[in-house]
Amino acid sequence: MTRLLITSFVEPGMHAMHVGLLKVASVLTPRGLRVEWRREWQAELWHVRRECAGEGALTWQAERTLTAFCLGAFQDALCLRRDDVRKGVGSTAGWLSSLRLASFKGSAVQCVFALVVVLAVSWGLSVALPGVDVESHPARYRVNPNLILIQATSVGDSAATITARNFEAWKGRRQKYFDGFAFYRMARETVGNDARTRLEVAHASTSLLSLVGTPVRFRAAVDGDLPAVILSDGVWRRDFGGDPHVVGSVVWIGRREARIAGVAPAGAWRLPGKPDAWLLESDATLAGVGYVVAHLTKMGQAEMLGERVHITANNSDDADDDLWGVSFAERTRGPQGIYRFAIFLALLALPAITSVSMGEYSFNAHRLSWGKKLTRWGFLLAKIALLLPIVYFVSLDLAYWSTGIDAVSSQYIQLLSSFVMCLFGMRWILLDQRQRCPVCLRRVTHPARVGLASRTFLAWNGTELMCMGGHTLLHVPELPTSWFSTQRWLYLDTSWDFLFAGSGIG
Repeated sequence: MTRLLITSFVEPGMHAMHVGLLKVASVLTPRGLRVEWRREWQAELWHVRRECAGEGALTWQAERTLTAFCLGAFQDALCLRRDDVRKGVGSTAGWLSSLRLASFKGSAVQCVFALVVVLAVSWGLSVALPGVDVESHPARYRVNPNLILIQATSVGDSAATITARNFEAWKGRRQKYFDGFAFYRMARETVGNDARTRLEVAHASTSLLSLVGTPVRFRAAVDGDLPAVILSDGVWRRDFGGDPHVVGSVVWIGRREARIAGVAPAGAWRLPGKPDAWLLESDATLAGVGYVVAHLTKMGQAEMLGERVHITANNSDDADDDLWGVSFAERTRGPQGIYRFAIFLALLALPAITSVSMGEYSFNAHRLSWGKKLTRWGFLLAKIALLLPIVYFVSLDLAYWSTGIDAVSSQYIQLLSSFVMCLFGMRWILLDQRQRCPVCLRRVTHPARVGLASRTFLAWNGTELMCMGGHTLLHVPELPTSWFSTQRWLYLDTSWDFLFAGSGIG
């Protein structure tokens, strides 16, 4: 029954597939050899099919053997193509024959192309990962200038330390160093009718978002009866389906009704706490312990010592409190600042792990033209120009690929990865540049040991590498000495050209 099924249905389809594979393989052969090799493969396929057939029918094992034969034709086609390119003869006229695969391998164009591909992949990942897009966008770090966060001196800047009563007391007094205050506290509240859905809600004074400069999308007017609530971009997309028409509707926040007044863009919040929504209330209804944001006057700016200022303020009980005002500069630095600092450290450490010299010395009087020199230095600068954005995007991809990683850990990951990639990337660039022929910018190959270690101080001892274009030899000493401490280039004259006539490298 199986043989009948193969003979009636499968065998014609498999035969058509095998013939198609041979036609595709023939396309890969040089143009003048395609018809001849297609006929040869088809004749061999007929003989193989005759050998595999048993009692007038084929088995599954026989079909696999025939398929393997057809796939082997691709290996023959590639060998013919490489042989044609190497010899530079045959009927491969046109642009394909002029584009020598051998000359492309190891060339400067191949190196730059590989770096461009890596850059495109890393940039594509940064665009696809939502966490990276939020952290890398410069608009996320724009806040109104001259803002500080007021906190107690005995705690870190992530703890709530200011009571709503003290905020009211400060706001009601005449201030010399501040001309604007805002208060908020974090609380976990239910949003909507589902009691199981609890979000982080910032109960804030109505002036908070305007004081900080947080932009709001789809803004809607709110009447005086209901407080306004601003949704974060994540909650708006997850719980409200990203529908802009929800703005203006009424939603329950805990046991209170509030009207949705807008949506804050992703990553716009740079203050302590990670609110999912902001409930804007009147100052009279604020209570509990939270945070205070203040805007400095010109006199207040003059009192700043770097990014901090010491504050002595009277609290609601007419007692003095020692406080600190912390600038927003550290919170709005963004990944660009960490990246620049890591690059600076890597460049400082680079001379400790590799030599920054190109070692351009010659035994003869050959001199490169200005065009060749500019091309070589342009190639070096192009590699550096491609490496730096690669380091930036890859470090962002590693640090912010998961939204579950906390901000401090992400910053350390970005700092460490940027430093390591830039340090060893620059080391690779210098090593690569030192092993490229100054004339054609191809990597020198075929290393050969020359000399004896016991005669290091009497004769040449080291490694000799050759440019396959016949332009130069590179001599690298095994043990640096006072008379041969760095690599040297030996430029070859025209008497060497006959050895490299078939290389296809200009």
